This record gives sequence, structure tokens and C-alpha cells, in this order.
Amino acid sequence: MPRAPETVVDLSRLNLHPGAGKRIELPIELAPFELGGQTYVADPSAPQMRLEASRHSSGFAFKLNFEIHIEGPCMRCLEHATHDLDVEAREVDARDTEDAELRSPYIDEDELDIGRWAHDAVMLALPTQVLCRPDCLGLCPFCGEPLNDADPADATCSATRPPRAPSSQRCASLKPALTKRRSTRFGTNYLRS
Repeated sequence: MPRAPETVVDLSRLNLHPGAGKRIELPIELAPFELGGQTYVADPSAPQMRLEASRHSSGFAFKLNFEIHIEGPCMRCLEHATHDLDVEAREVDARDTEDAELRSPYIDEDELDIGRWAHDAVMLALPTQVLCRPDCLGLCPFCGEPLNDADPADATCSATRPPRAPSSQRCASLKPALTKRRSTRFGTNYLRS
């Protein structure tokens, strides 16, 4: 998996005292994203991001906002798929605590690794399945052709279905006998269908 480029913000250079805040706009280079064994890229690869940093009595609070356009293969049919995302992420880093929930994994000493944070925020904002369209039908399981634009009446698939396994043929032969059989349930007779 490609590693996110390192873009670091030196927090000591922000000169924030408790209660103060700053807004910074900067482009951040994003590495390609790997999801479900497929690679997706950002267009542009370095979107403009807005970082809001505020200092509180025991540390920092951060908010990151940006819009991003992602391109890559559809997870069902492998055709071209795109997604526009509005990414918003928040982080808190309290310095004088042992509580891991209040420590940000993106801060080391006085440096915020905004590149890694932005990459992770995009990964969390991506849908679980990147599709070319919401009703994507995928590929034909026999010939591998895309089913999205295929006419159901058109039988162009030259592949035939694989023969049934012998055990399923035996089960299929038992079905007519079972449907005619009367069963008793809770004291009443009924016909299974």
C-alpha cells in the first residue's frame, strides 16, 4: 500500500496561547488509496485543505476540511468510477493525560502530521463499495462481460451454465415427492407447496 506523503505542521510556530485559534489553508499531497485490492487516486493529487487549530489549557483541538474527487475501478464491474467527497475530521491532543483517547496519533512532539491525517480521513470517508453507479449489476459470472448495459433479452453470452452437481440433482428429484406429501403440524393437516 502506498505510504501517505509526510506533510508536517510545526505547532510551536503557530504561536497559540490558551483560548487562541488559527485557520490555515494549504495544499496537501495525497498518496493513492488502496481499498478492496484496488487503487484509487485523488484528482487533484494535492487538494486545498483548511486546518483550524485552537489551543486549550491542556493541549490542542483541530478540525480539517477539504473536498476531494476520487477515481478508480468499480468494485463490481471494474468500469471507471468516481466519487466526490466532503471530508471533515477532528482531532484532540491533550498533553497532560495518560488517556489514549485524548492523545492524537498524528502529533509527535510539536509536529502535526497533517498528510497522514488527511489520508486516513479520506479512507474513512470513502464508501465501503466504490461503484460506477448505485445500481451496478457487476459482471456476468459465466463470460465476464459487464451486465449494466446488457439487454436481458439478448442472449449473447456464449457460456453455458455449469452442470448441476449430482447431489443437487438428487434433491431436485425429491422435491415433487415432498410437495405432494401430507404433513401434520399442530394437529392439523396441510399440503406443502
